[in-house]
Amino acid sequence: MARKIEDLVSFLSEHGLCAALTRKEVEVILDYTEEVYFDRHQIVMDVGEVGEALFFVVEGEIVLLYDNGASETDVGRRRQGELMGEMSFFDRKPRLTRMRATRDRTRLLKLSRAMYERMRVEQPFIAVNLLEYAIISLDHLIREMSKDVAVLTDYYFAPGKK
Repeated sequence: MARKIEDLVSFLSEHGLCAALTRKEVEVILDYTEEVYFDRHQIVMDVGEVGEALFFVVEGEIVLLYDNGASETDVGRRRQGELMGEMSFFDRKPRLTRMRATRDRTRLLKLSRAMYERMRVEQPFIAVNLLEYAIISLDHLIREMSKDVAVLTDYYFAPGKK
């Protein structure tokens, strides 16, 4: 068990979420989170749900899927070291995408809303770091999607061609 905790602390210390935190503060994060596992094709979060947890990808990959009722379209990926679920978690609006594991034994750290609320009171410095990381995570996601829309628009309208 101690080895597993040490591995998680080392992993978290290498990622932006914990860049401004001491090793002891990184260890504190583990007191507020729980490890969860998902197998390939298993849904982590679904369309229409309101986010009751944030997830940090430790191992594996999550695909974000838009479901139009007839088919699913891959609209993004969350990989090792990335946060997911933050948009619906903070704005409390229903999710627009389905999030599904792409590999067996996809390992996530889950921070429930109740534990986040507790962290805000008991560990405000850590909670602020988490919030800043969520903002950066959303920024990266929006930039990825904006780039994809721009490429699609260029392809569709074929600028410069008559």
